[in-house]
Amino acid sequence: MTRVLFVCTGNIDRSPTAEDILKEVPGFEVRSAGTMPGARRCLTRSDVEWADRIFVMEDHHRVSVLGLDPGADSRVKVLGIPDMYIRGDERLVELIRKELKENGIST
Repeated sequence: MTRVLFVCTGNIDRSPTAEDILKEVPGFEVRSAGTMPGARRCLTRSDVEWADRIFVMEDHHRVSVLGLDPGADSRVKVLGIPDMYIRGDERLVELIRKELKENGIST
């Protein structure tokens, strides 16, 4: 079982959408979290330590992850998905699927 963590800012739209996509795929245990105070589910060091792979939406999310655990560097991948989508948006789903596929994960 591969443990995957998705990270965005507020854990409202992007990372929950990614979590929804991957949680239906066998072989993965999935979580999502946000980096800002007041996020729906705030990112913790425990989340970072738990994850085998960490997908962040933007560079500043990577900085937040590494601030909690600098040793996680090799497990973090920036997807480059800007904060302009609502949860479940077709274009967002398409982008996430494309990025996951490019990183060896078929959805």
